[in-house]
Amino acid sequence: MSSRSTEKPCVLGFDQFGFAVFRRHCDKWKQEHRSHEYSYPNVSASKLESWQKMLSNWNEAGASCMEKIHVFLEDGVPIKLRGRLWKCLLGSDLAKQSSSHTYQEYVEELRSQLARLGVNEYGVQVAISTLENADKEKAVTDGTAPNLTANRNPEITIETLRQIVLDVERSFPTHCSLMGKNPEAKEGQAKLFRILSAYAKYNPQIGYCQGMSYIAAMLLMNMQEEDAFWALVVLLEKPKYLAGFYEHSLDTIQRHAKIFQQLLKHRMPCLWQHMENLEVAPLLFITTWFLTLFTSLPCWDSVLAIWDLIILDGINVIFSTGLCILQLLEPRLLAMSDVSVLLPTLLRIPVDVSRYNVLVPALWVTKVHKWELDCMQSVVLEEEEEALLSSATVVRQQPPTLTQLLLPLYDGTGGRLRPLIGC
Repeated sequence: MSSRSTEKPCVLGFDQFGFAVFRRHCDKWKQEHRSHEYSYPNVSASKLESWQKMLSNWNEAGASCMEKIHVFLEDGVPIKLRGRLWKCLLGSDLAKQSSSHTYQEYVEELRSQLARLGVNEYGVQVAISTLENADKEKAVTDGTAPNLTANRNPEITIETLRQIVLDVERSFPTHCSLMGKNPEAKEGQAKLFRILSAYAKYNPQIGYCQGMSYIAAMLLMNMQEEDAFWALVVLLEKPKYLAGFYEHSLDTIQRHAKIFQQLLKHRMPCLWQHMENLEVAPLLFITTWFLTLFTSLPCWDSVLAIWDLIILDGINVIFSTGLCILQLLEPRLLAMSDVSVLLPTLLRIPVDVSRYNVLVPALWVTKVHKWELDCMQSVVLEEEEEALLSSATVVRQQPPTLTQLLLPLYDGTGGRLRPLIGC
């Protein structure tokens, strides 16, 4: 008998949220940062009935429902009702009704384009190589970036399609709906590809940006495909949520990083000064936290609770969650004097801090108000204006230097080059 046939399976099963549980000490287990020990509250039968009644009456009694929702959320959302709740809070049916095109029309246009390229939404690996070849051939034949024209909407560039395919493969690769090559996983990957590509057609100005795949995949875990698409539209288009986050310039996310820095300076001055001394700018970790809406946290029950609050209250919760995590981490961060230790801790939040019974209660009492964010934004704008005036004075006084010619690459927080993060 071969050694291969006697090997124990690496995947022992899947947890209550659909993530693979690996056999201890196998390669996948060593690489994983996800905890499967959840403390998500069990919802009683009476509370479940109250949830169902509230959601059934949402359209007729929306205002009174909103008054109850905070109290209900503290006790936990029934897992099977989460997608329905998110739809109600987002009002995604209104976006669907007001659109000039249906989701199915976007998908049919996508499929027509894929057929001309010789691929479909199934078979990720084949699509990657085929699209790479098509991209090269297009550039050789006419010397331009591949951007075709459809009958109704601009077609998605081959480069964008290729990036979506790559990110679909990378997004939650240990979740049962996206893991492996079985029929369920292939269909899950195809759904994610369709949603992201359809959004690129819905809003060609933004198209696709890395990070969107995690948002769309989370929605798909909790909703039907078409509902997930319209929920994604609301999240990415409404100022209350993520509008501007995925612009290719990343100006919005850089502005938010500066606002978060001001918030940190006023709320946690000791930690702010410590990070300043180590030259750890918030942009280095905020980009990952904000663009993926904390889906990299190791405890999925906590991630879901954070999302419940974000969809209820909007962008304020994104800032309060970041602040809450730093408050919980502050003692150990202050004890770190090495950037090579501190930064990985921020990018890979420890399990003990992420646990539902630790993080979520702390989050409920960590509030960041809109007026507070407005004040911080005013401070950031003033600093940017002062920096601009100062640089303009220098330019008038002497010939431009190489640094001044590269001024657009600077982050405005002290002359350090900002990371060149592309989408």
